[in-house]
Amino acid sequence: MGEHSEHGHNDHGTEFPPHIVEQWAGLGLDLPALFSAGALGRRMGVRVLTAAPERVVGTLPVEGNTQPYGLLHGGASAVLAETLGSVGAMLHAGPNKIAVGVDLNCTHHRAVRTGLVTGVATPAHTGRTSATYDIVLTDEQGKRVCTARLTCALRPAAQQGAAEPATSG
Repeated sequence: MGEHSEHGHNDHGTEFPPHIVEQWAGLGLDLPALFSAGALGRRMGVRVLTAAPERVVGTLPVEGNTQPYGLLHGGASAVLAETLGSVGAMLHAGPNKIAVGVDLNCTHHRAVRTGLVTGVATPAHTGRTSATYDIVLTDEQGKRVCTARLTCALRPAAQQGAAEPATSG
């Protein structure tokens, strides 16, 4: 599981451009697992469809992610937005850095009761130490549901093979 072909597709359904697959190849990392919403995203049904530093696209089902009125939960929109912006920031940062979300802003424009929400993250700023992504979420009719902005700090990644911390016991 987690393997990808020479075309940048994998069994998670995420499509990566060939230069990204090549850049991350041979590092012993599961690219689709790293560039996903993790356990929370799996529970919520988040899917990252395409992932590149300049554009990340993903979806979230409304069903199972609603608040008591039966509307898409604003926190679910935030999870999709943070996931897509984080993936973009991580891809921009490259394999020698990690991206850590430090600020997320979401403005909710309209209620959604059914269907699939699609999010598109594009860079507003990409630098050496931070990356900011604008994320637009739309419903199945293409109407804007939420506008979000995520800023990630870019930090050096832990060295491969670094000594594990000692544990007492």
